Amino acid sequence: MAPADMAEWELPRLRASFIFQDDFKYLSSDDQLATQDLAEFFDVKFYPYNPPGAPPIFAATSKKHAVICRLTQTTDKDTNPCEIIQLIRDDGEDANCASCWSRDPETQEAWLCIAGNDSIVKVYNVQQGKLVKTLVGHGGGINDLATSPSNPLIIASASDDTTIRIWSLAAAHEKQPCVCILGGEAHSYDLLSVAFHDNGRYLLSAGHDQVINLWALPDLPTEHVDIPLVIYYPHFSSSEIHNNLVDCVAFFGDLILSRACHEDLIVLWRIEGFSSEDPVPDPLDAPTPTDMAKQTRSYFTPTLSPSRPAMFTRLAQFATPDCGIQFFMRFRMFHAPGKHPILAFANAKSKTMFWDFARFGSYARYMAELKEAQRTGKLESASGGASASGPPAVQKPSWLVVKRYYKKTPGVAAVAAASVAGDKESMVSASPDPESVSALGYSQRTLQEWSEMYDLSNPVGAIKAHRTLQIDGGFVGRQVGWSPEGEWCVVVGNGNRALIYQRWGKEKGIATPIA
Repeated sequence: MAPADMAEWELPRLRASFIFQDDFKYLSSDDQLATQDLAEFFDVKFYPYNPPGAPPIFAATSKKHAVICRLTQTTDKDTNPCEIIQLIRDDGEDANCASCWSRDPETQEAWLCIAGNDSIVKVYNVQQGKLVKTLVGHGGGINDLATSPSNPLIIASASDDTTIRIWSLAAAHEKQPCVCILGGEAHSYDLLSVAFHDNGRYLLSAGHDQVINLWALPDLPTEHVDIPLVIYYPHFSSSEIHNNLVDCVAFFGDLILSRACHEDLIVLWRIEGFSSEDPVPDPLDAPTPTDMAKQTRSYFTPTLSPSRPAMFTRLAQFATPDCGIQFFMRFRMFHAPGKHPILAFANAKSKTMFWDFARFGSYARYMAELKEAQRTGKLESASGGASASGPPAVQKPSWLVVKRYYKKTPGVAAVAAASVAGDKESMVSASPDPESVSALGYSQRTLQEWSEMYDLSNPVGAIKAHRTLQIDGGFVGRQVGWSPEGEWCVVVGNGNRALIYQRWGKEKGIATPIA
Protein backbone atom coordinates (compact mmCIF):
# COMPACT_ATOMS: atom_id res chain seq x y z
CA MET A 1 0.00 0.00 0.00
CA ALA A 2 1.41 3.39 -1.01
CA PRO A 3 2.32 5.88 1.76
CA ALA A 4 -0.40 8.27 0.57
CA ASP A 5 -2.96 5.49 0.84
CA MET A 6 -1.71 4.50 4.29
CA ALA A 7 -2.03 8.08 5.60
CA GLU A 8 -5.81 8.03 5.27
CA TRP A 9 -5.95 5.17 7.79
CA GLU A 10 -3.80 7.00 10.34
CA LEU A 11 -5.41 7.61 13.73
CA PRO A 12 -4.47 10.50 16.04
CA ARG A 13 -1.45 10.44 18.33
CA LEU A 14 -0.96 12.48 21.47
CA ARG A 15 1.02 15.60 20.66
CA ALA A 16 0.69 17.88 23.68
CA SER A 17 -1.26 18.63 26.83
CA PHE A 18 -2.56 22.07 27.65
CA ILE A 19 -3.00 23.13 31.26
CA PHE A 20 -4.44 26.56 31.96
CA GLN A 21 -4.40 28.29 35.33
CA ASP A 22 -6.85 26.94 37.90
CA ASP A 23 -9.90 29.20 38.03
CA PHE A 24 -11.23 27.56 41.19
CA LYS A 25 -10.29 30.74 43.05
CA TYR A 26 -12.80 32.71 40.96
CA LEU A 27 -15.74 30.73 42.36
CA SER A 28 -17.71 31.85 45.40
CA SER A 29 -17.20 30.07 48.72
CA ASP A 30 -20.53 28.28 48.28
CA ASP A 31 -19.51 27.05 44.84
CA GLN A 32 -16.17 25.87 46.19
CA LEU A 33 -17.90 23.83 48.88
CA ALA A 34 -20.37 22.37 46.39
CA THR A 35 -17.67 21.59 43.82
CA GLN A 36 -15.37 18.89 45.15
CA ASP A 37 -13.17 18.80 42.06
CA LEU A 38 -10.92 21.45 40.60
CA ALA A 39 -12.00 23.72 37.78
CA GLU A 40 -12.77 22.03 34.49
CA PHE A 41 -13.00 22.68 30.81
CA PHE A 42 -16.51 21.60 29.85
CA ASP A 43 -16.59 22.39 26.14
CA VAL A 44 -14.29 22.71 23.15
CA LYS A 45 -15.28 23.84 19.66
CA PHE A 46 -13.17 24.56 16.58
CA TYR A 47 -13.88 27.67 14.53
CA PRO A 48 -15.55 26.30 11.37
CA TYR A 49 -15.24 29.30 9.04
CA ASN A 50 -11.49 29.50 8.36
CA PRO A 51 -10.38 29.04 4.73
CA PRO A 52 -9.02 25.56 3.89
CA GLY A 53 -5.39 25.16 4.88
CA ALA A 54 -5.45 27.93 7.49
CA PRO A 55 -4.16 27.03 10.98
CA PRO A 56 -7.19 25.79 12.95
CA ILE A 57 -8.50 27.76 15.93
CA PHE A 58 -10.42 26.35 18.89
CA ALA A 59 -12.08 27.67 22.03
CA ALA A 60 -11.90 25.73 25.30
CA THR A 61 -14.58 26.88 27.75
CA SER A 62 -14.48 26.47 31.53
CA LYS A 63 -16.53 27.90 34.39
CA LYS A 64 -15.08 31.39 34.25
CA HIS A 65 -13.18 31.79 31.01
CA ALA A 66 -12.74 30.74 27.40
CA VAL A 67 -9.26 30.21 25.99
CA ILE A 68 -8.88 30.79 22.25
CA CYS A 69 -5.95 28.88 20.71
CA ARG A 70 -4.31 28.39 17.32
CA LEU A 71 -2.65 25.10 16.28
CA THR A 72 0.24 24.94 13.82
CA GLN A 73 2.29 22.19 12.20
CA THR A 74 5.83 21.88 13.52
CA THR A 75 8.78 19.74 12.44
CA ASP A 76 10.22 19.57 15.97
CA LYS A 77 8.37 17.25 18.33
CA ASP A 78 9.44 19.39 21.30
CA THR A 79 7.95 22.57 19.84
CA ASN A 80 4.63 23.61 21.29
CA PRO A 81 2.02 23.46 18.48
CA CYS A 82 -0.53 25.49 20.48
CA GLU A 83 -0.58 29.27 20.78
CA ILE A 84 -3.01 31.21 22.99
CA ILE A 85 -4.38 34.12 20.94
CA GLN A 86 -7.18 35.39 23.18
CA LEU A 87 -8.60 34.97 26.67
CA ILE A 88 -12.19 35.85 27.50
CA ARG A 89 -12.92 36.16 31.21
CA ASP A 90 -16.47 35.99 32.53
CA ASP A 91 -16.75 37.73 35.89
CA GLY A 92 -20.36 36.73 36.48
CA GLU A 93 -21.40 34.80 39.56
CA ASP A 94 -22.49 31.68 37.69
CA ALA A 95 -20.42 29.03 35.91
CA ASN A 96 -20.32 28.45 32.14
CA CYS A 97 -20.28 25.06 30.44
CA ALA A 98 -21.31 25.44 26.77
CA SER A 99 -20.09 27.27 23.70
CA CYS A 100 -20.52 27.56 19.94
CA TRP A 101 -19.18 29.75 17.13
CA SER A 102 -20.77 32.34 14.87
CA ARG A 103 -19.52 35.42 13.04
CA ASP A 104 -20.39 39.05 12.47
CA PRO A 105 -22.48 39.19 9.26
CA GLU A 106 -20.93 42.53 8.26
CA THR A 107 -17.25 42.29 9.27
CA GLN A 108 -17.00 38.46 9.28
CA GLU A 109 -15.16 38.71 12.60
CA ALA A 110 -15.46 35.62 14.79
CA TRP A 111 -18.12 35.50 17.49
CA LEU A 112 -18.00 33.03 20.37
CA CYS A 113 -21.26 32.26 22.17
CA ILE A 114 -20.96 31.10 25.80
CA ALA A 115 -23.68 29.97 28.23
CA GLY A 116 -24.18 28.24 31.55
CA ASN A 117 -25.97 28.42 34.88
CA ASP A 118 -27.09 32.05 34.53
CA SER A 119 -29.52 31.07 31.70
CA ILE A 120 -28.04 33.71 29.38
CA VAL A 121 -26.21 33.26 26.07
CA LYS A 122 -23.34 35.75 25.86
CA VAL A 123 -21.90 36.57 22.43
CA TYR A 124 -18.31 37.83 22.33
CA ASN A 125 -16.33 39.37 19.49
CA VAL A 126 -13.18 37.24 19.73
CA GLN A 127 -10.84 39.66 17.95
CA GLN A 128 -11.84 42.48 20.28
CA GLY A 129 -12.47 40.33 23.35
CA LYS A 130 -15.69 42.26 23.97
CA LEU A 131 -19.27 41.26 24.74
CA VAL A 132 -21.50 42.27 21.79
CA LYS A 133 -24.84 40.55 22.52
CA THR A 134 -26.76 38.83 25.30
CA LEU A 135 -29.66 36.46 24.62
CA VAL A 136 -32.15 36.28 27.47
CA GLY A 137 -35.23 34.11 27.79
CA HIS A 138 -34.48 30.70 29.27
CA GLY A 139 -35.88 29.93 32.70
CA GLY A 140 -33.05 27.60 33.71
CA GLY A 141 -29.37 26.95 33.18
CA ILE A 142 -28.09 26.27 29.66
CA ASN A 143 -26.13 23.04 29.20
CA ASP A 144 -25.41 22.96 25.46
CA LEU A 145 -25.15 25.25 22.43
CA ALA A 146 -25.01 24.40 18.73
CA THR A 147 -24.66 26.44 15.53
CA SER A 148 -26.71 25.62 12.46
CA PRO A 149 -24.44 24.21 9.70
CA SER A 150 -26.56 25.99 7.11
CA ASN A 151 -26.57 29.45 8.74
CA PRO A 152 -23.90 30.74 11.16
CA LEU A 153 -26.38 33.27 12.56
CA ILE A 154 -28.75 30.58 13.85
CA ILE A 155 -27.87 28.87 17.14
CA ALA A 156 -29.74 26.48 19.43
CA SER A 157 -29.59 26.27 23.23
CA ALA A 158 -30.67 23.39 25.49
CA SER A 159 -31.81 24.34 28.99
CA ASP A 160 -32.79 23.01 32.39
CA ASP A 161 -36.20 24.59 31.72
CA THR A 162 -36.81 21.58 29.35
CA THR A 163 -36.94 23.71 26.19
CA ILE A 164 -34.70 24.35 23.22
CA ARG A 165 -34.54 27.92 21.95
CA ILE A 166 -33.56 28.81 18.41
CA TRP A 167 -31.84 32.20 18.29
CA SER A 168 -31.06 34.48 15.36
CA LEU A 169 -28.03 36.77 15.59
CA ALA A 170 -29.08 38.69 12.47
CA ALA A 171 -29.58 42.45 12.75
CA ALA A 172 -33.26 42.06 11.79
CA HIS A 173 -33.85 40.15 15.03
CA GLU A 174 -31.97 42.47 17.35
CA LYS A 175 -35.08 43.29 19.40
CA GLN A 176 -36.40 39.73 19.52
CA PRO A 177 -33.53 37.29 18.85
CA CYS A 178 -35.49 34.18 19.90
CA VAL A 179 -37.27 33.12 16.72
CA CYS A 180 -38.47 29.65 17.76
CA ILE A 181 -39.07 27.63 20.94
CA LEU A 182 -39.20 23.83 20.99
CA GLY A 183 -41.08 22.83 24.09
CA GLY A 184 -44.52 21.56 25.00
CA GLU A 185 -44.59 18.04 26.44
CA ALA A 186 -41.44 16.85 24.65
CA HIS A 187 -39.12 16.78 27.68
CA SER A 188 -39.87 16.53 31.37
CA TYR A 189 -36.46 17.25 32.92
CA ASP A 190 -33.18 19.11 32.36
CA LEU A 191 -31.76 19.04 28.83
CA LEU A 192 -28.09 18.21 28.30
CA SER A 193 -27.48 17.93 24.57
CA VAL A 194 -28.64 19.51 21.31
CA ALA A 195 -27.41 18.88 17.75
CA PHE A 196 -28.27 20.08 14.23
CA HIS A 197 -28.48 17.92 11.14
CA ASP A 198 -26.04 18.93 8.39
CA ASN A 199 -28.90 20.51 6.42
CA GLY A 200 -29.94 22.70 9.37
CA ARG A 201 -33.60 21.61 9.15
CA TYR A 202 -33.59 18.90 11.80
CA LEU A 203 -32.47 19.04 15.41
CA LEU A 204 -31.90 16.44 18.14
CA SER A 205 -32.36 17.01 21.87
CA ALA A 206 -31.74 14.80 24.91
CA GLY A 207 -31.30 15.01 28.65
CA HIS A 208 -32.04 13.76 32.14
CA ASP A 209 -35.42 12.24 31.26
CA GLN A 210 -33.57 9.72 28.97
CA VAL A 211 -35.76 10.89 26.06
CA ILE A 212 -34.24 11.60 22.64
CA ASN A 213 -36.30 13.84 20.35
CA LEU A 214 -35.97 14.77 16.70
CA TRP A 215 -37.52 18.08 15.65
CA ALA A 216 -38.28 19.21 12.11
CA LEU A 217 -37.69 22.96 12.02
CA PRO A 218 -40.02 25.20 10.03
CA ASP A 219 -38.83 28.01 7.80
CA LEU A 220 -37.54 30.57 10.28
CA PRO A 221 -38.57 34.22 9.91
CA THR A 222 -36.12 36.52 8.18
CA GLU A 223 -37.74 39.73 9.44
CA HIS A 224 -38.51 40.96 12.95
CA VAL A 225 -41.24 39.08 14.84
CA ASP A 226 -42.74 40.08 18.17
CA ILE A 227 -43.46 36.52 19.31
CA PRO A 228 -41.34 33.47 18.51
CA LEU A 229 -42.76 30.38 16.84
CA VAL A 230 -43.60 27.65 19.34
CA ILE A 231 -43.40 23.96 18.42
CA TYR A 232 -44.98 21.69 20.98
CA TYR A 233 -44.20 18.20 19.70
CA PRO A 234 -41.17 16.58 18.03
CA HIS A 235 -41.53 14.38 14.97
CA PHE A 236 -39.78 11.50 16.71
CA SER A 237 -39.53 10.80 20.43
CA SER A 238 -38.23 7.78 22.32
CA SER A 239 -37.13 6.79 25.81
CA GLU A 240 -36.24 3.24 24.68
CA ILE A 241 -32.76 3.80 23.27
CA HIS A 242 -31.13 4.28 26.68
CA ASN A 243 -31.88 3.43 30.31
CA ASN A 244 -30.36 6.51 31.90
CA LEU A 245 -29.86 10.22 31.35
CA VAL A 246 -28.57 11.02 27.86
CA ASP A 247 -25.71 13.51 27.88
CA CYS A 248 -24.64 13.46 24.23
CA VAL A 249 -26.52 13.05 20.97
CA ALA A 250 -25.44 13.79 17.39
CA PHE A 251 -26.29 13.15 13.76
CA PHE A 252 -24.02 11.02 11.58
CA GLY A 253 -25.56 11.73 8.20
CA ASP A 254 -29.15 10.59 8.71
CA LEU A 255 -28.06 8.14 11.42
CA ILE A 256 -27.83 9.05 15.10
CA LEU A 257 -25.16 8.55 17.75
CA SER A 258 -26.07 8.83 21.43
CA ARG A 259 -24.60 8.10 24.84
CA ALA A 260 -26.13 7.67 28.30
CA CYS A 261 -24.65 7.75 31.78
CA HIS A 262 -23.78 4.37 33.42
CA GLU A 263 -24.09 2.40 30.18
CA ASP A 264 -20.44 2.64 29.00
CA LEU A 265 -21.64 2.59 25.40
CA ILE A 266 -22.12 4.91 22.43
CA VAL A 267 -25.04 3.67 20.34
CA LEU A 268 -25.41 4.08 16.57
CA TRP A 269 -29.03 3.82 15.43
CA ARG A 270 -31.50 5.01 12.82
CA ILE A 271 -35.05 6.26 12.78
CA GLU A 272 -36.96 4.01 10.40
CA GLY A 273 -38.45 5.91 7.49
CA PHE A 274 -36.45 9.09 8.13
CA SER A 275 -34.57 10.62 5.20
CA SER A 276 -33.30 14.17 5.02
CA GLU A 277 -33.87 14.07 1.27
CA ASP A 278 -37.64 13.91 1.79
CA PRO A 279 -39.68 17.11 2.18
CA VAL A 280 -39.44 18.57 5.68
CA PRO A 281 -42.67 17.75 7.55
CA ASP A 282 -44.86 20.48 8.95
CA PRO A 283 -44.79 21.02 12.73
CA LEU A 284 -48.51 20.25 12.85
CA ASP A 285 -47.78 16.78 11.47
CA ALA A 286 -45.82 15.76 14.55
CA PRO A 287 -47.46 12.93 16.53
CA THR A 288 -48.97 13.88 19.88
CA PRO A 289 -48.58 11.73 23.02
CA THR A 290 -52.13 10.39 23.02
CA ASP A 291 -50.98 7.07 24.48
CA MET A 292 -48.87 8.02 27.50
CA ALA A 293 -47.70 4.41 27.95
CA LYS A 294 -46.11 4.46 24.50
CA GLN A 295 -42.35 4.97 24.86
CA THR A 296 -41.70 5.74 21.20
CA ARG A 297 -43.72 7.71 18.70
CA SER A 298 -42.72 8.70 15.17
CA TYR A 299 -44.08 10.69 12.26
CA PHE A 300 -41.87 8.63 9.95
CA THR A 301 -43.42 5.25 10.90
CA PRO A 302 -46.84 6.18 12.29
CA THR A 303 -48.08 2.59 12.40
CA LEU A 304 -46.26 -0.70 12.75
CA SER A 305 -46.54 -3.22 9.93
CA PRO A 306 -44.65 -6.30 8.70
CA SER A 307 -42.72 -4.11 6.25
CA ARG A 308 -41.75 -1.70 9.04
CA PRO A 309 -41.32 -3.78 12.18
CA ALA A 310 -39.87 -1.00 14.35
CA MET A 311 -39.75 2.76 14.65
CA PHE A 312 -35.99 2.71 15.20
CA THR A 313 -33.19 0.19 14.69
CA ARG A 314 -30.04 -0.26 16.71
CA LEU A 315 -27.09 -0.66 14.33
CA ALA A 316 -23.97 -0.84 16.51
CA GLN A 317 -22.59 -0.11 19.96
CA PHE A 318 -19.12 1.17 20.81
CA ALA A 319 -17.52 0.24 24.12
CA THR A 320 -16.56 3.20 26.34
CA PRO A 321 -15.43 1.50 29.58
CA ASP A 322 -14.46 3.15 32.86
CA CYS A 323 -16.84 6.10 32.88
CA GLY A 324 -18.15 5.28 36.35
CA ILE A 325 -20.84 7.56 37.75
CA GLN A 326 -19.69 10.51 35.65
CA PHE A 327 -22.04 12.25 33.26
CA PHE A 328 -21.69 15.30 30.99
CA MET A 329 -19.17 13.39 28.90
CA ARG A 330 -19.39 14.11 25.17
CA PHE A 331 -18.11 12.23 22.13
CA ARG A 332 -17.49 13.87 18.75
CA MET A 333 -17.57 12.45 15.25
CA PHE A 334 -15.30 13.85 12.54
CA HIS A 335 -17.21 13.57 9.29
CA ALA A 336 -16.12 15.43 6.15
CA PRO A 337 -16.59 14.62 2.44
CA GLY A 338 -13.89 12.35 1.06
CA LYS A 339 -12.35 11.55 4.47
CA HIS A 340 -12.76 8.71 6.92
CA PRO A 341 -15.38 9.28 9.62
CA ILE A 342 -13.68 8.97 13.01
CA LEU A 343 -15.44 8.80 16.38
CA ALA A 344 -13.56 10.00 19.48
CA PHE A 345 -14.40 9.81 23.18
CA ALA A 346 -12.49 10.24 26.45
CA ASN A 347 -13.47 8.31 29.58
CA ALA A 348 -13.03 8.95 33.31
CA LYS A 349 -9.78 6.96 33.55
CA SER A 350 -7.43 9.12 31.45
CA LYS A 351 -8.06 7.21 28.20
CA THR A 352 -9.06 8.56 24.80
CA MET A 353 -10.60 6.15 22.29
CA PHE A 354 -10.88 6.36 18.50
CA TRP A 355 -12.92 4.37 15.95
CA ASP A 356 -12.36 4.70 12.19
CA PHE A 357 -15.71 3.92 10.57
CA ALA A 358 -14.09 3.24 7.19
CA ARG A 359 -12.44 0.17 8.72
CA PHE A 360 -15.78 -1.58 9.23
CA GLY A 361 -16.54 -1.83 5.53
CA SER A 362 -12.93 -2.62 4.61
CA TYR A 363 -12.82 -5.41 7.20
CA ALA A 364 -16.10 -6.92 5.98
CA ARG A 365 -14.83 -6.96 2.37
CA TYR A 366 -11.52 -8.50 3.37
CA MET A 367 -13.15 -11.29 5.37
CA ALA A 368 -15.54 -12.02 2.49
CA GLU A 369 -12.58 -12.24 0.10
CA LEU A 370 -10.72 -14.55 2.51
CA LYS A 371 -13.70 -16.88 2.82
CA GLU A 372 -14.17 -16.94 -0.94
CA ALA A 373 -10.48 -17.71 -1.47
CA GLN A 374 -10.70 -20.47 1.15
CA ARG A 375 -13.83 -21.90 -0.52
CA THR A 376 -12.24 -21.98 -3.96
CA GLY A 377 -8.89 -23.33 -2.67
CA LYS A 378 -6.97 -20.18 -3.55
CA LEU A 379 -6.04 -19.25 0.01
CA GLU A 380 -2.27 -19.44 -0.01
CA SER A 381 0.50 -17.76 1.92
CA ALA A 382 3.81 -16.55 0.60
CA SER A 383 5.30 -19.91 1.59
CA GLY A 384 2.71 -21.85 -0.40
CA GLY A 385 0.12 -22.79 2.21
CA ALA A 386 -2.24 -21.50 4.88
CA SER A 387 -0.25 -20.03 7.74
CA ALA A 388 -0.73 -17.86 10.81
CA SER A 389 2.46 -15.96 10.00
CA GLY A 390 2.47 -15.77 6.21
CA PRO A 391 0.32 -13.19 4.38
CA PRO A 392 -2.54 -14.78 2.40
CA ALA A 393 -2.86 -14.17 -1.32
CA VAL A 394 -5.75 -11.80 -0.54
CA GLN A 395 -4.34 -8.36 0.23
CA LYS A 396 -4.68 -7.62 3.95
CA PRO A 397 -5.46 -4.03 5.04
CA SER A 398 -2.36 -2.43 6.53
CA TRP A 399 -4.09 -1.60 9.83
CA LEU A 400 -5.14 -5.18 10.60
CA VAL A 401 -2.64 -6.45 13.20
CA VAL A 402 -1.57 -10.09 12.92
CA LYS A 403 -0.01 -11.42 16.12
CA ARG A 404 2.07 -14.54 16.57
CA TYR A 405 0.78 -16.66 19.40
CA TYR A 406 2.73 -19.50 21.00
CA LYS A 407 1.70 -22.58 22.89
CA LYS A 408 2.09 -22.29 26.65
CA THR A 409 4.86 -24.49 28.05
CA PRO A 410 5.34 -24.64 31.88
CA GLY A 411 8.74 -23.57 33.11
CA VAL A 412 9.70 -21.61 29.96
CA ALA A 413 10.35 -17.90 30.52
CA ALA A 414 8.18 -15.44 28.64
CA VAL A 415 9.72 -13.80 25.61
CA ALA A 416 8.67 -10.89 23.44
CA ALA A 417 8.24 -10.89 19.67
CA ALA A 418 7.07 -8.45 17.07
CA SER A 419 3.85 -9.10 15.22
CA VAL A 420 3.62 -9.20 11.44
CA ALA A 421 2.10 -5.72 11.54
CA GLY A 422 4.86 -4.37 13.78
CA ASP A 423 3.11 -4.31 17.16
CA LYS A 424 4.70 -6.12 20.14
CA GLU A 425 3.07 -9.16 21.70
CA SER A 426 4.11 -11.03 24.83
CA MET A 427 4.58 -14.76 24.34
CA VAL A 428 4.65 -17.45 27.00
CA SER A 429 6.76 -19.93 25.06
CA ALA A 430 8.85 -20.29 21.95
CA SER A 431 6.77 -23.31 20.92
CA PRO A 432 4.35 -22.49 18.07
CA ASP A 433 0.75 -23.53 18.55
CA PRO A 434 -0.38 -24.97 15.17
CA GLU A 435 -3.77 -25.97 16.55
CA SER A 436 -4.69 -22.30 16.87
CA VAL A 437 -4.43 -21.71 13.10
CA SER A 438 -7.84 -21.45 11.46
CA ALA A 439 -8.86 -22.46 7.97
CA LEU A 440 -8.50 -18.79 6.96
CA GLY A 441 -4.78 -18.81 7.73
CA TYR A 442 -4.86 -16.80 10.96
CA SER A 443 -5.00 -17.86 14.59
CA GLN A 444 -8.39 -18.09 16.24
CA ARG A 445 -7.28 -15.49 18.76
CA THR A 446 -6.36 -13.03 16.02
CA LEU A 447 -9.72 -13.54 14.29
CA GLN A 448 -11.52 -13.05 17.61
CA GLU A 449 -9.67 -9.80 18.30
CA TRP A 450 -10.47 -8.53 14.82
CA SER A 451 -14.12 -9.41 15.30
CA GLU A 452 -14.28 -7.50 18.59
CA MET A 453 -12.97 -4.36 16.88
CA TYR A 454 -14.36 -4.43 13.34
CA ASP A 455 -17.36 -6.76 13.05
CA LEU A 456 -20.70 -4.92 13.03
CA SER A 457 -22.85 -8.00 12.46
CA ASN A 458 -24.02 -8.06 16.10
CA PRO A 459 -25.90 -4.81 16.80
CA VAL A 460 -25.92 -5.40 20.57
CA GLY A 461 -22.23 -6.24 20.81
CA ALA A 462 -19.69 -3.70 22.08
CA ILE A 463 -17.09 -2.72 19.48
CA LYS A 464 -13.70 -2.05 21.06
CA ALA A 465 -11.77 1.07 20.13
CA HIS A 466 -9.38 0.92 17.19
CA ARG A 467 -6.90 3.00 19.16
CA THR A 468 -6.80 3.78 22.88
CA LEU A 469 -4.32 6.30 24.27
CA GLN A 470 -3.76 6.88 27.97
CA ILE A 471 -2.13 9.78 29.78
CA ASP A 472 -0.64 9.96 33.27
CA GLY A 473 -2.71 11.31 36.13
CA GLY A 474 -6.42 11.33 36.77
CA PHE A 475 -8.26 12.85 33.82
CA VAL A 476 -12.01 12.92 33.14
CA GLY A 477 -12.83 13.80 29.54
CA ARG A 478 -15.76 16.18 29.08
CA GLN A 479 -15.81 17.13 25.41
CA VAL A 480 -14.04 16.32 22.15
CA GLY A 481 -13.44 18.73 19.27
CA TRP A 482 -12.21 18.03 15.72
CA SER A 483 -10.58 20.58 13.44
CA PRO A 484 -12.56 21.10 10.20
CA GLU A 485 -10.05 19.13 8.11
CA GLY A 486 -9.54 16.35 10.66
CA GLU A 487 -5.85 16.90 11.36
CA TRP A 488 -6.30 17.84 15.01
CA CYS A 489 -8.45 16.45 17.81
CA VAL A 490 -8.67 18.24 21.17
CA VAL A 491 -10.10 16.69 24.33
CA VAL A 492 -10.89 18.83 27.38
CA GLY A 493 -11.75 17.89 30.93
CA ASN A 494 -11.00 18.29 34.60
CA GLY A 495 -8.09 20.24 36.02
CA ASN A 496 -8.48 22.77 33.18
CA ARG A 497 -6.58 20.34 30.99
CA ALA A 498 -6.78 19.86 27.26
CA LEU A 499 -5.17 16.99 25.31
CA ILE A 500 -4.03 17.77 21.79
CA TYR A 501 -3.97 14.87 19.33
CA GLN A 502 -2.64 15.08 15.79
CA ARG A 503 -2.82 13.09 12.57
CA TRP A 504 -0.45 13.36 9.59
CA GLY A 505 2.12 15.24 11.71
CA LYS A 506 5.50 16.05 10.19
CA GLU A 507 6.99 15.01 13.49
CA LYS A 508 5.06 12.89 15.96
CA GLY A 509 5.69 13.98 19.52
CA ILE A 510 4.63 13.11 23.02
CA ALA A 511 2.64 15.01 25.61
CA THR A 512 4.25 18.39 26.26
CA PRO A 513 2.97 20.60 29.10
CA ILE A 514 2.02 24.13 28.12
CA ALA A 515 2.30 26.89 30.69
